[in-house]
Amino acid sequence: MVLSRCADRSFRKRNDGVLHDIPMKPGTPVPRPALDAGVQEVGSRIRRLREERGVSLSELARRAGVGKATLSGLENGTRNPTLETLWAVTAELGVPLALALGTDAAGRGPGETAPSGAAGAVIHGAAVQAELLEVFQDEAVTYELYRMAVRAGTVQTSPAHHAGVTEHITVFGGTLRAGPADAPLVAGPGEHVSWTSDVPHTYAAVGEEDVRASLLIRYPRRPPDPGR
Repeated sequence: MVLSRCADRSFRKRNDGVLHDIPMKPGTPVPRPALDAGVQEVGSRIRRLREERGVSLSELARRAGVGKATLSGLENGTRNPTLETLWAVTAELGVPLALALGTDAAGRGPGETAPSGAAGAVIHGAAVQAELLEVFQDEAVTYELYRMAVRAGTVQTSPAHHAGVTEHITVFGGTLRAGPADAPLVAGPGEHVSWTSDVPHTYAAVGEEDVRASLLIRYPRRPPDPGR
């Protein structure tokens, strides 16, 4: 997925003083911002992760395919990004989304779970709403477990995660079409789909019923790549 540049976006300022980043492409639904709260804290974590890796703001924006002003506003806590922007930025940083949300799972030992305050974070995409239930670490792999809902009538396209990331969805209600954008999979109640999500991928409900499901994302730790 090629993310929209600044010229293709509008920005809404709410009472919290934060610009909420809304892609505006003709003929596509307008997704809501990813975060209900905590925009400044998420921005600070992303800045810290970027600086720890020695990557400039301009370079990270280029790699992630987002506007420099969008990333600057996110880091400063003045712009609420879309979920697609958050996933694109964290993928280029080589970290699970939970690190940006405030769950430092990668720093804990095997089998240790997220602190109690980490659970309950809710993120929103064009079609997907996901509640983070748990984050845990096993050797060099981080897992994020979400309760997920997919709204009928809307397709969400998400950017590629870093190499080796996989997604595993179990459907409880409705019929889901999800997976690589060029070869999505279909699952109904009681069925399971999984794919390697280091390519652009989509989520959609088939028919008029919303989908209820669980989503497990498996992130292998990406080694440092100073030559990028």
